[in-house]
Amino acid sequence: MPPAPEWPSSLWNAVTAPRAAAAPLRGTIEADAVVVGGGMCGLSTALHLARGGLSTVVLEGFELGWGASGRNNGQVIPTMSAVEPDALVRRFGETGERFVHLIAQSATTLFDLARDEKIDCEAEQTGWYQPAHSPGRVRLSENRVATWRRFGAPAELLDRDASTRLLGTDFWHGGMFNPTGGHINPLAFVRGLAAACERRGVVIHEHSIVTGYARDGDGWRVATAHGAVRARTVVLATNAYTDALTTHFERRIARSVVPILSWQMSTPPLNEAVRAALVPGRQAVSDTRADLRFFRYDARNRLVTGGSVLGTHKAAARVAANASARMAEAFPGLEGVRFTHVWNGRVGITLDRHPHIHRLAPDLWSWVGCNGRGVALSVALGRELARAIRGEPLDTLALPVTDVDPMPFYPIARRVAPFVLAWLKRRDHVEINPR
Repeated sequence: MPPAPEWPSSLWNAVTAPRAAAAPLRGTIEADAVVVGGGMCGLSTALHLARGGLSTVVLEGFELGWGASGRNNGQVIPTMSAVEPDALVRRFGETGERFVHLIAQSATTLFDLARDEKIDCEAEQTGWYQPAHSPGRVRLSENRVATWRRFGAPAELLDRDASTRLLGTDFWHGGMFNPTGGHINPLAFVRGLAAACERRGVVIHEHSIVTGYARDGDGWRVATAHGAVRARTVVLATNAYTDALTTHFERRIARSVVPILSWQMSTPPLNEAVRAALVPGRQAVSDTRADLRFFRYDARNRLVTGGSVLGTHKAAARVAANASARMAEAFPGLEGVRFTHVWNGRVGITLDRHPHIHRLAPDLWSWVGCNGRGVALSVALGRELARAIRGEPLDTLALPVTDVDPMPFYPIARRVAPFVLAWLKRRDHVEINPR
């Protein structure tokens, strides 16, 4: 059994209004649907089920937002990280096309939901920019803009001058801009989403680790240490944290995704002169490197960035020093920048870098593999899963369903994965032919 969980010392945990944890599940209750996992996807699924009139229970093993949903950078990005739209269409046909459209609209889906439910989550739909880190990557940006525009996304190609104006530095070479993206306080969004669920009658139980589930008549029985939920439909929305609280729950799902540790950190609030000079439009930014350089402001003008590092020895200090040097390299005005909060969390990575959506059995659904794009995608997928559960035909939905494919030699794959990231970082220095 993993050690008892603690909240990370994140910026989001420090600045977000607390929420009293819901009571653990006691006894047996009944519902139309039960969702396992109280992150963005689980809560979005529950909310959209409740909007459709289905009684719904959410079971969270620790507390809502403790996992990836409350730890991430908060960038709302309407693309995938390593899979292009045409690859999804080639693999899944018309369903792939619908899925690409869902991704293209996913940022707007999230921001519209926050507005509709009056969720106070520091939402800023100021756009998302992916600057090219080399001249050859500009060609990559050109291709991505053309492709996403074919699927209705309002993507734009910025040249180097426009990029310099947007960023306040000429460190990058141009790139792809999407005005529908932006950023949020992700923990505040999760807690606001939970409140929206409860307003519509969703029952939430925290500190309720699921110990197993089984068929029960024409439905399912989902058990915890002190209770159970009998429901027609079950959704497993645990992603990279499937084995974080117990190693005995759904090993086939846990072994189909590799959790990579990603670090986040935030500066003290920048003075207004510096803030106005650097990314004056307050866009979310993450570049074309495998070893991403990414950053955005929060509502208090803190610059929130992050990175990755091999090994655990003094990892927080090393990754913070690396991030500080990188920010100073791109923005000389930030030389010597320090960080007040440094934290980490898991990112769910699949071998093919596709999200994996599974219909494990009749009325038993799951998904894993955000691959670094979980904020917007999770919310949109939750809505789509709810549509499937309500009975809408699969051939009209944006759900590219696949079979579960646990990785062979999973313990080895999990240990090797960080070194694959190191290899990808080396590729950042290999130029792409710009012709």
